[in-house]
Amino acid sequence: MVAIGISIGVLAVLASAVALALVVSPWWWILAAVAALLLVVAIIDLIQPRKAVLRNFPVLGHGRYLMEEIRPMIQQYFIERNTDGRPFDRDVRSLIYERAAGRHSVKSFGTELEVREPGYEYLIHSVQPGRMPEGEHRVRLGGPQCSRPYDASLLNISAMSFGSLSKNAVLAMNHGAAQGGFLHDTGEGGLTKYHLAAGADLMWEFGSGYFGCRDADGDFSPEEFAAKAQLPEVKAITIKLSQGAKPGLGGVLPAHKVTPEIAEARGVPVGADCISPPAHSAFASPREMMQFIGQLRELSGGKPIGFKLCVGMRRDVLGICKAILETGILPDFIIVDGSEGGTGAAPLEYEDHMGTPLTEGIHVVHNALVGCGLREHIRIGAAGKIASGNDIVRRLIQGADFCMSARAMMMAVGCIQAQKCHTNRCPTGVATQDPKLYRGLDVPSKSEQVYNYHRATVREAKQMIASLGVDRPEELDHQMLRKRVSQTRVVSYASLFNWMRHGELLNDPPRGWAADWRVSSPDRFGPGPSMGANRYGRPPASGQPQPPDLVQEDPNEPSYRA
Repeated sequence: MVAIGISIGVLAVLASAVALALVVSPWWWILAAVAALLLVVAIIDLIQPRKAVLRNFPVLGHGRYLMEEIRPMIQQYFIERNTDGRPFDRDVRSLIYERAAGRHSVKSFGTELEVREPGYEYLIHSVQPGRMPEGEHRVRLGGPQCSRPYDASLLNISAMSFGSLSKNAVLAMNHGAAQGGFLHDTGEGGLTKYHLAAGADLMWEFGSGYFGCRDADGDFSPEEFAAKAQLPEVKAITIKLSQGAKPGLGGVLPAHKVTPEIAEARGVPVGADCISPPAHSAFASPREMMQFIGQLRELSGGKPIGFKLCVGMRRDVLGICKAILETGILPDFIIVDGSEGGTGAAPLEYEDHMGTPLTEGIHVVHNALVGCGLREHIRIGAAGKIASGNDIVRRLIQGADFCMSARAMMMAVGCIQAQKCHTNRCPTGVATQDPKLYRGLDVPSKSEQVYNYHRATVREAKQMIASLGVDRPEELDHQMLRKRVSQTRVVSYASLFNWMRHGELLNDPPRGWAADWRVSSPDRFGPGPSMGANRYGRPPASGQPQPPDLVQEDPNEPSYRA
């Protein structure tokens, strides 16, 4: 009744305003026009069926949607503290912006972090710092089976496709990478003319859609791959198994978004749905994946070949290790994408609850490779929420060799964390295909910002490594990173995790790993046979006689048995 009364009241006030304006004075015609417009809006609100708030509160209800629209901006600019924001807080964003602008990022008056709060991590320095080396430390991508290795930077541009990013953003990153001498990952959307524009070193990535190297049926095309893989700009190739934002999930780019440029880059028809399935068609098991890697190495002329994944089941990682051992084919690198990462749009449930965070993911992959005696031949990359020199050093201590950054590079070219990447309405022109928006992104100045940010961040990482008392990243150890686990207890990463010894999985798998090692297979991804009772307490199906049912079931009721 209250809502009906308010609706009638709004209409009455607007109608009265129109009548009064017409009677009193011609100067009131402006008021009449406004009132008439609002009257029309009110009538439309009353008769539209989709939004109950507007039907019950015509005109006034629009205030609710206005507040909903501006709420994130009010939160970010006026309410949140420097250390509160998510995914990146104000301090981190400011650090990126200042370094991109060429300014030295400093802060006065001490930390704002709660150093006694569980979860706080810190590095322990040496009284006698190490020597900060001249030039940039490089990481060799290319094991004993690679004839054309590449020496990568400690920090590189992570996978972001043309399509998710605007062409101006891709161009800015590409020119910045060319100037700074670090890798630019193309993302799985294809190797485009914008990635080749400045001659930057490229890590060409493709996923299950095989965009840029697919045949008419959407399967992998060796001929298309070889033609692009042998380009001089392509320094390494990555197979994307899964990504942090949506592991285990494919995707569809709707037909109306497949422009001629996108179609050319991805090798798909214009105006047709562009489908990226959840799984690869070129291989279905770890063994077949290793054989595929061997094929890619031959087709590329011996360039480094690796794969990227967000770690899920540990037995999948162990199955890959067994396949490496049995086939003798070595990937040159593995990029671990943390579940906290992700520039691409994804369902909220996947972003928040699916996949392994980066710290634990690196630990699983590093331990598996060490335990199988493979670690010295395979480099590990870390991708996911890496923005500062501290982030780089932490990931190196945890087991990585080099890092990839996506969102920080977006901020270096102007991203303001508006979180509208999936709407095509990115206000800074970074993540949109709308020419009216991306025209505001100036390529020459933004490429300089990418270069500045990378140079300053890598220099800070080098300085922090020296402060730890060592000269090179290879000398870092797990003791140097500490984590507060309670108000009264701090542990180092050496004791926080169990670290595998060289070849330990092959000789005496430790407790906790033994069961996964036993059931992992080079011929199968996924859970495989159950090791014990299923979720309903029944033993696994094994051909053995099962115990009789103790409860008589109603045949008309649905069954909840496995």
